[in-house]
Amino acid sequence: MKEIITKTKGEFVLSTDKNKLPVATIHNFLSNEAYWCKGIPLETVQSAIDHSLNFGIYHKDALVGYARIISDYTTIAYLGDVFILPEYRGQSLSKWLMQEIKGHPSLQGLRRWILLTRDAHGLYQQFGWKPIDGPSRWMEIHDPHAYSAASTSIDQSLS
Repeated sequence: MKEIITKTKGEFVLSTDKNKLPVATIHNFLSNEAYWCKGIPLETVQSAIDHSLNFGIYHKDALVGYARIISDYTTIAYLGDVFILPEYRGQSLSKWLMQEIKGHPSLQGLRRWILLTRDAHGLYQQFGWKPIDGPSRWMEIHDPHAYSAASTSIDQSLS
């Protein structure tokens, strides 16, 4: 298990303690507000949390920001599900979150960091991200309906 890190900045606390995370709050934002995973089931959010390095930002013990890393801690890390609640935006919390993620001791020396974003390029570029070199090398399987009841599995579509 990775060492739990706790940092403070004014009235805010950042923690990597997944036991502190209010899963219902994270699920509510991701399922209802996040363009990348609308309708995501609670069980899927819980499983993602269980298998990730999580970063929560708290104000008076209430979660106001979140991000998670999927990594082998040796060669690659994927940054996902990054958000700051709307009423807390404009306070540099996303920058602090990125600084702490990039500075996390278990995420040093990685060969590659990846993420997907529709509208936060400016934030991530401040921390070294850039458009993918050689995008023709990258491949994906993407099911935009994975969380809808009408979704068919990829296995079914391939048979």
